[in-house]
Amino acid sequence: MSKKSDTVSFFKELPQNIFSGFVVSLIALPLGLGLAVASEAPPISGIIAAVAGGLVVSVLGGSNVTIAGPGNGLVIVLLGAITTLGGGDLYQGYLYTLAAIIFSGILLFFFGLLRMGSMSEFFPATALQGMLAAIGIGILAKQFHLMIGIQSVKGGTIEQLIAFPESIANFLSSYPFAGVLGLFSLVFLFLYSSIRNPYFHLIPAPMWVVVASIGIGYYYSLVLNQGSPFSKDLLIEIPNNLISNFPRPQFEKSFDLKFIGVVFSITLIAVIESLLSIKAVDKLDPRKRRSNVNKDLRALGLASIVSGFLGGLNVVTVIARSSVNANNGGTNRSANFFHSAFLVLFVLLLGKQIQMIPLTSLAAILVFTGYKLASPDNLIRIYKIGPEQGLIFIVTLFSTLLTNLISGIAVGILFTFLTHLFLIKKIKIFTINLFKPNVLMYLEEQTGNYYVSVKNFCSFLNFYRLKKKLDQIPESEHAIVDFSLCDFVDHTVMEGLNDYRRSFTRKQGIFETIGLDIHASETDHPFSVRKSIPISALVGLRNSLTNRQKELKSLGEQLNWNYDSEIDNNPKGLGRFLFFESKVVNYAINKLKNKKSSFRVFDLSYSEGVFITKEDLKASFLLFKSPITLPVFVLDKEDLRTTLYNLAGFDDVNFEKHPDFSKRFHLSGNDNKAIREIFTPKLIYFFESHPVFHIESNGSHLMIKGKDRLSSIQEIKLMLSFAEDLALILKNKTPLS
Repeated sequence: MSKKSDTVSFFKELPQNIFSGFVVSLIALPLGLGLAVASEAPPISGIIAAVAGGLVVSVLGGSNVTIAGPGNGLVIVLLGAITTLGGGDLYQGYLYTLAAIIFSGILLFFFGLLRMGSMSEFFPATALQGMLAAIGIGILAKQFHLMIGIQSVKGGTIEQLIAFPESIANFLSSYPFAGVLGLFSLVFLFLYSSIRNPYFHLIPAPMWVVVASIGIGYYYSLVLNQGSPFSKDLLIEIPNNLISNFPRPQFEKSFDLKFIGVVFSITLIAVIESLLSIKAVDKLDPRKRRSNVNKDLRALGLASIVSGFLGGLNVVTVIARSSVNANNGGTNRSANFFHSAFLVLFVLLLGKQIQMIPLTSLAAILVFTGYKLASPDNLIRIYKIGPEQGLIFIVTLFSTLLTNLISGIAVGILFTFLTHLFLIKKIKIFTINLFKPNVLMYLEEQTGNYYVSVKNFCSFLNFYRLKKKLDQIPESEHAIVDFSLCDFVDHTVMEGLNDYRRSFTRKQGIFETIGLDIHASETDHPFSVRKSIPISALVGLRNSLTNRQKELKSLGEQLNWNYDSEIDNNPKGLGRFLFFESKVVNYAINKLKNKKSSFRVFDLSYSEGVFITKEDLKASFLLFKSPITLPVFVLDKEDLRTTLYNLAGFDDVNFEKHPDFSKRFHLSGNDNKAIREIFTPKLIYFFESHPVFHIESNGSHLMIKGKDRLSSIQEIKLMLSFAEDLALILKNKTPLS
């Protein structure tokens, strides 16, 4: 794409990026304040980090839809740094920590300069999950007491966990108002996703908590004339004159061993959190662009230096806010810039209101965040991949809790390696071949396919070699990865290969893995460890069909359609639809297919967001080949959300002669003229006289989506009838040239 077209595209998409930046800022404000408070730093330091990250990374960064700011993963490190370096004086410790943040930023910049972005591949995926779960428990342990209004609990994570019963007893004996509000805030955060009103979800859950707590403060002061119901030590405090009150980093301890340890701890966790976030958010990029991670590391380093000098926390790529950005239409780095600009406006214009936010409400947001990081569902999901993965997760988790983050991840890496040795029982494979090249790639002349052969073993220890080759292959081409000469493939590699398969599919390429059919695995999970020696599989007998599956099978028999209840981990034909641009397809099941035509109905599991913001959704879909060539379009119910999207730059095709249709439906696409030609009065009347479905055309096929849940048998029959009538109307049209 030329620079001129890039510029035109940038300005065309500016409204939707402003809109997305605003939505992200609604989450970044309470999280920035909360993460700073959890680190024992001044609340404004979290906002400074978000602003510095947004301004610097949006200009100098190498990613497209990521958001930069203070991160969850560094709360425990910063808390330890402030308490340790200050020797009991938290503010002095904060000033020393600012100096450590500046040095960490310099290191981060040089990491990017030396192109060390690939170092994330040396960390086994499960060990990283265990470390992040330990961080979540640490955040939860500290913030739980503050959430219920108890400020007297000190000590490390274990001590704070042990103090839970005492704090709960103190809370139940007095029921402090601020603590009750914190507890209700936590309950609301858990219930937020179950509230199905789309208008309600226009405001993110953390901002609802903040707005409600500020409203309660106004109610007590203005209506009841009782003043604030919260004590002063439980309220946010922001300096009156920020410019003249910027703290000065203290560098006196620069050569102290504890200070140097803090610098390396901050840098290591910042690199891990940022690289994991960038990698995950790239999957959500609507255009499936690949970030320049080394350029991003340089930008994050410079942003951390700026933030440290201004009194802010260090800057990393944050996964939750980046997911929100991608899901709200963010397409380039300007959304990161506007999120920081809105934060500046909030502080300048709403400083008084921000200081009315009780710390208990912010603590509730962090308790919820900590729970999401350490949710038992994460362990269950990992255990399903393989029992050994569950053990690696638990060992890393407890090692991190009992020591520190660096020691914890080191133990996790070592234990993963020892587990691999135990599984394969061939130490020679790892020791002799560890430093040997094990990947060969060449372009096949006859077919034009890229062939990659992997020998000996492929694990987190040498996955970077395979990635280096795969990254050279255009995602629109055909790649074949052969593991027939490989004795062992670990979970980190299997998960990474799945990411490549998704990327190739979205770019209309083909990514195949061969040779694994001679390998055995502990479970039937697609990411489980593969080994070339036979082992006992832990796959249970298949359960009988559920009532709904029996009814679907019966419906298939009535229609003379084929029914298949097996899980399809790679359903075909979905990648070209706009609906899945920022979503990840997990699997399809309960497939009904017409034996005589292209009609097929299926239940689909897909995900929005990633990691702690990841939400698994299920819905029923119908897909069929259009009898004529169609323009690309999306047709959905007109509501407040689509109206806002329209204001943000998503054009709505309206018909003056059919105002009811234009009022009920939001119609958009890439060819306004072709859409108007195909939407004749007869077709418009058809849509007006039938139930509203989400309908998409990719040019050759039409996709119809039911409700935001699995459809009942009757609803599937209605969807079938709707699709057959629609196909009949289109068949009587003249194909587009």
